[in-house]
Amino acid sequence: MTAAPTPPRSRVLVAVGALLAALVLALLPLPPATTAAAAEGAEDSAVTRTGKKGKYDDFSDLRVTVHQTRGLRSQGVRVSWEGGAPTKPSVKFNVDYLQIMQCWGDGAAGPDREQCAFGAGTSEGAGAGRSVEAVKDPEEKEYTGQNAFVPFRPADGQPATTSLYDFTYFGPLDTNEQKAVRTFDNGTGEVEFELQDGNQANHLGCGENTAPAGGTPDPRHCWLVVVPRGTHEADGSEKTNPQSDALQTSPLSTTNWAQRIVFRLDFLPVDQFCPEGQPERAVPGSELADDAVASWGPKLCSSTGSTFVYNRASEESARNEVMGASRETPAMGVTVDPVVQPGDGPGVVHAPVAVTGLAVAFFIEGPSGVVQELRLTPRLVAKMLTHSYVRDVPLAVPTPEQVKGNPDFYTSDPEFRELNPRFPELVDEPRSLMVPLLNSDTTRVVWNWLQSDKEAREFLAGEADPWGMRVNSYFQDLSLAENGSLTDFPKADPTTAVPGGFAPEGATYSITDLDPYTADLHDGAVKTRRGNNGRTIQWDVGATPPRLTNDAPLPGRHAVMAIVDAASAVRYGLQTAALRNADGTFVKPAADTFQAAVSAMRTWPDHPDVLKADPARAKGQAYPLTAVAYAAASVNQDAKDREAYADFIRFAAGPGQTPGLSAGQLPPGYAPLTAKLRAQAETAADDLEKGVAQGDPTPGPGGAEDPGGLVPGAGTGGTSSGTGAGGTSAGGAGGGGTDPSAPESAAPNGSAPASSGPQQNVADAEQGFTPGDVLGIIRWVLLVVLFLGGAAGLAGPIMLRLAGRRTRTP
Repeated sequence: MTAAPTPPRSRVLVAVGALLAALVLALLPLPPATTAAAAEGAEDSAVTRTGKKGKYDDFSDLRVTVHQTRGLRSQGVRVSWEGGAPTKPSVKFNVDYLQIMQCWGDGAAGPDREQCAFGAGTSEGAGAGRSVEAVKDPEEKEYTGQNAFVPFRPADGQPATTSLYDFTYFGPLDTNEQKAVRTFDNGTGEVEFELQDGNQANHLGCGENTAPAGGTPDPRHCWLVVVPRGTHEADGSEKTNPQSDALQTSPLSTTNWAQRIVFRLDFLPVDQFCPEGQPERAVPGSELADDAVASWGPKLCSSTGSTFVYNRASEESARNEVMGASRETPAMGVTVDPVVQPGDGPGVVHAPVAVTGLAVAFFIEGPSGVVQELRLTPRLVAKMLTHSYVRDVPLAVPTPEQVKGNPDFYTSDPEFRELNPRFPELVDEPRSLMVPLLNSDTTRVVWNWLQSDKEAREFLAGEADPWGMRVNSYFQDLSLAENGSLTDFPKADPTTAVPGGFAPEGATYSITDLDPYTADLHDGAVKTRRGNNGRTIQWDVGATPPRLTNDAPLPGRHAVMAIVDAASAVRYGLQTAALRNADGTFVKPAADTFQAAVSAMRTWPDHPDVLKADPARAKGQAYPLTAVAYAAASVNQDAKDREAYADFIRFAAGPGQTPGLSAGQLPPGYAPLTAKLRAQAETAADDLEKGVAQGDPTPGPGGAEDPGGLVPGAGTGGTSSGTGAGGTSAGGAGGGGTDPSAPESAAPNGSAPASSGPQQNVADAEQGFTPGDVLGIIRWVLLVVLFLGGAAGLAGPIMLRLAGRRTRTP
């Protein structure tokens, strides 16, 4: 049976409907690009719990959310709340605040108070640590009498603590407790809490296997405990003057502990996850790849049949191990600069495995909360690295000659204030920029960034800035303005001063006591998250023997920053500064700004298979402290070792480039390799397996490899030499707004053009389409189909009507 033809009127209605549908589809906004956190499931395990009405204070309107409770490791986790009583404005947080701690406990109901890491930080203005004696709690029946306190019992069965000042398991420098966190006037608050897994805190044992031998692994879960504090002590007495009256009772006292809000935390396993008996192969390498390799580890050992032991080390030591590799001592290193073999040495392949960078991370608390934005120029960072501010050297009287006339802190520097006009007045003094102790290729990248900038280069050479500030004279003769191969951060000022407290005659502290080195980039991130640089400038007469001790900042007064790796900054939830690049744009570290920087890089003159980190070429949305980490392996190894290391490279450059938080994925803080870099890694893996070091990429213009995927207009200058005049591009001078290739609209001092508006990050075309791109393409295809269909539907009746008219025409 033939279907009846559609009447012309119906066809018109259908056609009009199709056109309207196309119009609606065109006007509908695309959904926002999926954020890294959402795409990787960071928020999927968020848990919200409500407070209780207590004996003296009512917390039943308080709602606390822990934004990630599963898949945890040593990291930062966001804790936010609403419905709290605003913390009264005062010099200290005396009443109405939250206390947060991490606890262990194998039960399902939550931890005992003896299982919580709390009480090692300063107690001034924020409770009384673990003491339950200062104010008597009528509900406290277990710990009573003189000097009563709640001991800490570690998860590993070791003895409990024996006094309030027993810091056997955690102390002022490594505790993660939040003694007092503030609720704002609108009843909300937020903090990034530092979680510690069993590798970092075996007294908590989070993530350690609790299953019996031979059983299915069962990682120990832990707990986050929030104890809200109001205006009442545990005995019911009320603090009526928040300016002077501070709570003196511990959150572990029975009455206060009854108000706790408990969240279960599930950690990733921290025990050995590779099958026993597998061959182990050493991979010493750059800290830039540490988080990535840690994520890849479980999948590598299950898919390759090898256990790769990654030893975080300086790139120079990794290069030495690669050059010394043999059949008896196999090794593959991860480095930033290339491995330079002697002329008659065995060949070395270089395979790109990670794109990331360094960051200036900060944790600064102002009167209204945590500072979110910060802009830094190369010259400002040069001032910090050379201890050119008065209070960045030991406090001596009179002011030391080498910094006389300079601002006390960066916050009082006119250059800083001009660049950050909304930066708040801090309650406490800010602490110096923390830097790592180890020599590293990445340190060279920082110095090259400063040397590529005209203003910073002139300051390091001894010229005053426009406000009269000069470099600390102890640093002026270190060739910091032109030495392109620096791999350390010197602390050359020998000034000493008398420590605070009752110090004996002759006791002094030095610049490394005032501003200690961090052990490495990751350690810098941890110290920043804690808000304490670990300085020791107070004399502790109670210590045995008496010694210099740390003066930890009070709650709400943290002001620290550090040079860290980008992955650690993301891992611990740190804010990162926007840094000025070669054409005056202020850029933050992110996947797309890393990719833009890689697109502008050129290869080392004698190593066409290794891209050189070159801040002088970072323009537009290119982040200046970007680097590419390379797996380097000698062909002078046994075939089975070459094959295993080739498998490592193939995984790292293949499945390991999928962004995510799961085992085997690329964690936040990295950018996926471009298609060209992946192909280069595959070629290097094949060459390594075959035992040859060949297949150098085809030279691009000027004899250097063109990495492909260039941003239009990027990387048009000459290759930087890294020496001489600060490694500036052949296309012009460094930053500071004097580069002739910079846009004419650039503002003075290299700031972003006033008319440019918010800077948009530039994506690398070689990365393929984002989900939003795909959806946009599909939408426009559907739009065209609907439009054509609608137009055809309208055309049919119109043509029929016109044809009818023609037939009736005489």
